[in-house]
Amino acid sequence: MITLLIGKKGSGKTKKLIEHANEAVVKSSGNVVVIEKGLKLTYDISHKARLIDTDAYAISGADAMFGFVSGICAGNYDVTDIFIDSTLKIIGQDIAALEKLVAKLKVLAESANTTITLSVSAGEEELPEALVALAK
Repeated sequence: MITLLIGKKGSGKTKKLIEHANEAVVKSSGNVVVIEKGLKLTYDISHKARLIDTDAYAISGADAMFGFVSGICAGNYDVTDIFIDSTLKIIGQDIAALEKLVAKLKVLAESANTTITLSVSAGEEELPEALVALAK
């Protein structure tokens, strides 16, 4: 399952992502992974979640992000939830690339039985209908 948290900068997406991630840690019988750009969520995310900084692994671009998330799923069969903060910052502010990434992540999420949530700093009017439909 794929979920998008969309809205302009400062609309509370990261706060929602933090809440959802911490709830998932409590409810999950497996592992919860939070991917971020820069180390800004260290004190907000439960220590039981795996917090990963994309800068530490030189992740940039949609293809690199998909490969990274695929590797997480392949390396650990019991990842139940993956949260990605600042998705557009990581992949380069490219809405077309975001749409392709979401389509690939949707297939991955179904095959890996993982829920993936992405925060996207864009208004509904800036996104294709298919992405807005995934918004929560």
